[in-house]
Amino acid sequence: MSTPAIAVPEGLTVRPMRPEDAGPVAELLAAAEAVDDTGALKSAEDLVEWWVHEFADLAEDGRIVLTGDGAVVGYATTIAPPTFRDAYGVHLEGRVHPEWRGRGIGRALLAWQLERGTQLHAERHPEAPARLTATVYTTMPSVEALVRRAGLEQARWFFHMERPLTDLPPLRQVDGVDLVPFTWDRNEEVRAAHNAAFTEHYGSSERDEVSWQVMFTGQRTFRPDLSVLAISEGAVVAYALSYVSETAAAATGVREGYFGQIGVLPEARGRGLSKAVIIAALHAAAANDCQTAGLEVDSENVTGALGLYESLGFATHRTQVSWSHRLAPLR
Repeated sequence: MSTPAIAVPEGLTVRPMRPEDAGPVAELLAAAEAVDDTGALKSAEDLVEWWVHEFADLAEDGRIVLTGDGAVVGYATTIAPPTFRDAYGVHLEGRVHPEWRGRGIGRALLAWQLERGTQLHAERHPEAPARLTATVYTTMPSVEALVRRAGLEQARWFFHMERPLTDLPPLRQVDGVDLVPFTWDRNEEVRAAHNAAFTEHYGSSERDEVSWQVMFTGQRTFRPDLSVLAISEGAVVAYALSYVSETAAAATGVREGYFGQIGVLPEARGRGLSKAVIIAALHAAAANDCQTAGLEVDSENVTGALGLYESLGFATHRTQVSWSHRLAPLR
């Protein structure tokens, strides 16, 4: 099935994306950040890591918009991880350079993304419902208006929370539990623990080895030395996985220890393990040249995580909204 065409203003051209587009796109995102204020700063290497792997075909699932002299003014991707629980998820990502907004480029790219996402659903998982999702920060009113006009609906709110790494709570001990740094011999065990811990969470899925590597512990920003595992009777029962973006640190002058995944096995809940691993991870980040800590939480998290994070000194810094277009099963 051929991918749909994109109608852009006269004088612009569109072509499939290539890995070497990462550099110009990173420059576009840096220019957009002054307007959009997302805090999500990406280098060319970061982008390639997300674009080039086993479950993405950049030539089919990415489009770049160019001026006549080859300057990049917009891009869009549709990336669909292979595993899912309630609905097959397709991530719609993209941006238009601030100087080129208001000319219909974003509208054309989003229309292509929705059509391409519909194709991916039909090709890969027609037996299941699908959810095509664009995440939009509340600091991006023009993008919010764009997705609203395209018929997407607000589905979920996510809070990006931060706290300074000062006045840290004391380390906590839990009877029968050792808190240790992540080690690679535990990688598969942590993946299994994560799959068990997130069975009830919105948008989660049973991460296979490939998606676990691409999306989590295989990332260049992953810091095993700052990540914490809770071990009881020789097995992982809780974890906090940490990441440090040197790209963001170079741009802002602040190094943040970001807790990407925090979980506790269902049978181990109620013992204070979440608090114990987070506090240990805060201390590890502070001892390794980080000035702040950050994390993201679903506003409707079923485990009450928001209250836990607030009790540990985290405060909401930005809000991101998932806007979704739902597709029914085709058979």
